[in-house]
Amino acid sequence: MKTCIFLLILSTYSVVGKPLHFNSYDLSAGKFKSWGLSLKTLDCFACRVAVKEIDDLIKTNATKDDVAKLATDICDLLQIETDRVCEYIVREFEPEIFGVAVGAVISPDELCTRLLGVTCGDPSDPGSPWNVTFPNIPKPTPTPPKPPKAGSPTLRILHLTDLHYDRRYKVGSNAECGEPLCCRDNDGPPAKGVAGAGAWGDYRYCDSPKWLIINLLEHLSSTEKFDAIYMTGDLPAHNVWNQTRDDELEILNEVTDMLLKYFPNTKIFPAIGNHESAPVNSFPPPYVKGKNSIDWLYTAFGKAWIDTAHWLPEDTRATIKQGGYYATEFFPDLLIVSLNMNMCNNQNWWLLINETDPAGELQWLISTLQKAEDKNQKVHILGHIAPGSGDCLKWWSWNYYQIVNRYESTITGQYFGHTHIQSLEVMYDLTNKSRPINVVHMPGSVTTYKHLNPGYRICEMDGHYNGSSYMMLDYNNTILNLTEANLTNKPVWQFAYNPKTEYGMKNLFPEDWNDFIQRMKTDRPLFDRFRKNMFKSHVTGTCDESCRKGQICSLESGRSNDDTFCKDADVDLYKAVTLC
Repeated sequence: MKTCIFLLILSTYSVVGKPLHFNSYDLSAGKFKSWGLSLKTLDCFACRVAVKEIDDLIKTNATKDDVAKLATDICDLLQIETDRVCEYIVREFEPEIFGVAVGAVISPDELCTRLLGVTCGDPSDPGSPWNVTFPNIPKPTPTPPKPPKAGSPTLRILHLTDLHYDRRYKVGSNAECGEPLCCRDNDGPPAKGVAGAGAWGDYRYCDSPKWLIINLLEHLSSTEKFDAIYMTGDLPAHNVWNQTRDDELEILNEVTDMLLKYFPNTKIFPAIGNHESAPVNSFPPPYVKGKNSIDWLYTAFGKAWIDTAHWLPEDTRATIKQGGYYATEFFPDLLIVSLNMNMCNNQNWWLLINETDPAGELQWLISTLQKAEDKNQKVHILGHIAPGSGDCLKWWSWNYYQIVNRYESTITGQYFGHTHIQSLEVMYDLTNKSRPINVVHMPGSVTTYKHLNPGYRICEMDGHYNGSSYMMLDYNNTILNLTEANLTNKPVWQFAYNPKTEYGMKNLFPEDWNDFIQRMKTDRPLFDRFRKNMFKSHVTGTCDESCRKGQICSLESGRSNDDTFCKDADVDLYKAVTLC
């Protein structure tokens, strides 16, 4: 029962993305005043205080209703969210949390560390180290990549991520509602003198209206040419406190129908985001059966992707049903591997029961990559949460890093999302830590959430011919200037930047990205251009020297909770992640 209340409280502020604050509230034992602590310290302090305050209740063998009521009261008292959100988020998570509590043994400190990271304790907690098993086959000697011969075929791939489609977006509604998601038809009008929700979206806590997504798809289908689409997750909006399973399935089917309408003959390779489930981040491993099973969602993915859209072949259904991942051939010599990164999601509370290779995904990945190596195939890996993100559990991330190191000659592209910003993570050799071996690419979101312009990326890759590397050769990013679109009511998708031109890069291989990162350490104007593009030409706030070093460090840190590869000493690892 103790674990239940811990998780209910943590869930309320983990999913809405807001810290706990104390303003002299009376919580039975006494009053808590402002302690003058830093924001990060206050988060951790509040987490522990909330746990302490409910200990007496737990000892009385309180019922589920008692526990849920106290979690709601604490949410209200500490102003984690509005009364409405507090009530609904506790109700939403109650079945999951009590299901997890049956099998989980974890301390309050471990829970707070899982959510808040190094500010709350040892980042290695919770969870113990675990390792995947590699076949006893020597690693092939890596060959440095080189540009293809002039005139070689190329592929154009559209990378879309984080649509976050809000079916209840309403123009002119309250965009500053004080909840995790605003601009909705039940948020009422804005305060006097405050602008309401924009015609094509809004920079505040608002997601994508349907007409924005349709306009994007119309633009893409009529003006852009590409051979396939990589879709790396997060279709539903951020109204995480009142979503149902039916809501999530309706979004899945509606977006699938939109894509089929505008791209009826285009190959589309999807990946699962953390918002696809209800509750958000809830992806039970296969051993969870009955009403808490995730079978309802994985079955729907199979139906949408295989039966309705015909994007994937029948032989992918078994692993989709097993764990939401799959592998399929794009060409005989190019394999697409789509991972379910919720198996490393540190807010997937089901992993508290056992976080050792959930759903057997990483061991399956090794087997899949070994077969690809044996067949001399190249592999593109798709996913949602980037492996170096602080949102990815440490030991899952570290094992994944080992896998990429072992199969660096086979894996020639990694395409992820989740952060909403445009970014990347360079991975390095575990033996020669200065040798870059791979790059994780994140193109930026379609949603504006939050303070961002909508965007997408067209990647040019080494094409289909004998001996192709299938590596990224170039890309162009495109954005919609939301300010202009809302002022003129005429959305115009415009070229944002090309990395070779913008950053003076000859190629886009791992060594080139590493060189670019090193140049930014001494070239402030170059860093400022990168940061502008990171936030899709809508930068808010400033970035001092500490911020700059931290952001650059994050580009070198493709392994979660680890700055080993960051080449600047005494820099706090900074993950520039928006609310995802």
